[in-house]
Amino acid sequence: MIELTDIWSAYDRIKDMVNKTPLMTSRTLDTMTNARCFIKGENYQRIGAFKFRGACNIIKQLTEEEKERGVIAHSSGNHAQAVALAAKLLDIKSTIVMPKNAPKVKVRATKGYGAEVVWAENDPQARSNLCEELAEKHGYALIHPFDDERIIAGAGTASLEIVMEKGEMDFLFCPVGGGGLLSGNSIAMTGLCPDASIIAVEPERADDAYKGYKKGEVVPSVNPDTIADGLRTSLSPLTFSIIRENVDEILLVNEKEIVDAMKFLWERMKMVVEPSGAVSIAGLIKWSREHGFDQEKVAAIISGGNLDLTDFFQTFYAKIEGKY
Repeated sequence: MIELTDIWSAYDRIKDMVNKTPLMTSRTLDTMTNARCFIKGENYQRIGAFKFRGACNIIKQLTEEEKERGVIAHSSGNHAQAVALAAKLLDIKSTIVMPKNAPKVKVRATKGYGAEVVWAENDPQARSNLCEELAEKHGYALIHPFDDERIIAGAGTASLEIVMEKGEMDFLFCPVGGGGLLSGNSIAMTGLCPDASIIAVEPERADDAYKGYKKGEVVPSVNPDTIADGLRTSLSPLTFSIIRENVDEILLVNEKEIVDAMKFLWERMKMVVEPSGAVSIAGLIKWSREHGFDQEKVAAIISGGNLDLTDFFQTFYAKIEGKY
């Protein structure tokens, strides 16, 4: 099982590759929630998401033989970009299996980092199966998006930075999809702040983690239809066991609450955040309304900011051309 010492080791290993992302504050958010809020902006991480932390940690630990054969991963976007860039920086070949409905902005970035993209059907199991087939055929090292202790330890370094910068926290709000980010940061935060409450936040339309947490066993995610595309993945037995041990509650938010949180971050904090990344803020705001805070120190992790803005900017292009 991963321990706090593993996360410190990961921090030392990757600190020269990753960005130390900013810890943002907002007096408006503090007033809204009656808390002292600290927003960890992993949308400012390299490749625009926290995934780069775990990718660097695992790829740097590969053997020389594994590095020579190359790496492979499957992802709808952020993990794809993370593996592609980490591999490029370490001069390693990368192959990424992506679903056909992956956001175009993430596909472009993955290819831009030098990865070979192989297409799979949209079903998560389909791309996982194809990834394993290619790994076995070519001898590639499989870099799983979340079901690996090295990935989890890398992700947990975000909370080390939070506490090093601002001291102990009373709450941590974190998105949950496959559970890698939540697992690593729950270990780090509970290790550094034993009295902190760890609140996972999940879309109502992709509530497999919530159901599994209540039921006491992994519940598969079946065709979830949520705007938060990065949170459509099921937990693994590894991440589930960590979450069951360290997380105090899983809070569900609806699609409107997610978009409202994005709107707030864009308008009031000038932060471009993707839906999956805004989920933690949606949960923080919802918790303040339903349970209340009393000036506690509250950290929330924004997991990423890789949003396809093509349609948004098309409106402006149309205005320039006199078509709007």
